[in-house]
Amino acid sequence: MSDLETKVSAGWNRLASTLVQGGRADVRESGTLVNLPVTRGSTVLFPSLEAMNRMDGRSHSHKAVYGAMGTPVQHELEKLLSLIEGGTHTQVVNSGLSACTTPLLAFLGQGDHLLLPDSVYGPTRRFADTMLKRMGISTTYYAPMATRAEIEALIRAETRIILAESPGSHTFEVQDVPMLADIAHQVDALLFLDNTWGIGVFQPFEHGVDVSIQALTKYPGGHSDVIIGSITVNDETHWKTLRDASIQLGQCASPDDCWLTLRGLRTMGVRLTHQSRSALEIAQWLKTRPEVARVLHPALQDCPGHEFWKRDFTGACGLFGVELQPDISVEAAERMIDGLSMFGIGASWGGYESFVLPTTGHVRRVTEAGAPKAATFRLHIGLESVDDLKADLARGLDGLRRVDQ
Repeated sequence: MSDLETKVSAGWNRLASTLVQGGRADVRESGTLVNLPVTRGSTVLFPSLEAMNRMDGRSHSHKAVYGAMGTPVQHELEKLLSLIEGGTHTQVVNSGLSACTTPLLAFLGQGDHLLLPDSVYGPTRRFADTMLKRMGISTTYYAPMATRAEIEALIRAETRIILAESPGSHTFEVQDVPMLADIAHQVDALLFLDNTWGIGVFQPFEHGVDVSIQALTKYPGGHSDVIIGSITVNDETHWKTLRDASIQLGQCASPDDCWLTLRGLRTMGVRLTHQSRSALEIAQWLKTRPEVARVLHPALQDCPGHEFWKRDFTGACGLFGVELQPDISVEAAERMIDGLSMFGIGASWGGYESFVLPTTGHVRRVTEAGAPKAATFRLHIGLESVDDLKADLARGLDGLRRVDQ
């Protein structure tokens, strides 16, 4: 196994015991069930008014106060996520998009300024361009590979947050997170990071991040059957701000979704060890294909920001992008995707199964930096046989130019 193949999956060994042992009862306690039960409920009862009044301060402590403020299984999930992310507190919310929007609402106010990467997740861009704009919050988009000087030139007196998404949505640029953190902290701003691609293999708070965002729908759930998200912080003041806003917005997740996510996390390490290796093998194979112009996998040298992945990440996942040669039409690429048999067509990723998603026309850019020049698609590599996945892609690629002639 090459050094690159080893690194791509090695990060999961560090987390293996945490994923199995965290967020559950002492395994040596008599009568302990291996898995937490699902506790459904709205009202929490108290023995007296005095006891209920004493609960006022417990809304920040992951304790049962009221169903909408979290159930026992949610609190255990939050504890485990804090261990994985390296933070002190986590708030579980009802979707990955909520994980993006809730902290923006918590930490921004009228007149504030936000910096977003041009590679940001589309719904986060839409939220900034619509709701935040209506609230009097302005947004500037920066090129995901912008230099320190270019970022500093965009800073205003009212800049409160720089948000990073690394790797970038669809185009997979790996950002220099420590540099962004340094810039943010020099002007008393916060650095947010959408760390969904890097869960378990990028430690956000070791690199200066203040708020880490996760779409738990992806690898933590792992089975394409749950919609859920989380926000992790590493500072008590930030936690109070985030928790208060989450309560005021009514943000919570159902006990069943929390239970499914907690169960999914138990096997995330072994799934990602396999999926990350399979994805790298397929990405390297695709680079040899004459129909392919670029493979956008952070572990490959020609992916923008590869040097930051090499420096800051301990592994990778199973999601990457492919850009075809300029002489292959979008229509031909779409016919190829329709003809694949091993890859589902869908917008999500992170489950046990392989997906393909055409991304041509879905990449918006203000700066134009990093916009693809030809037909593109995104692959998520699941747990299927690598040989079967390659054979399916080979059949599709073999016919690309033929259908254009």
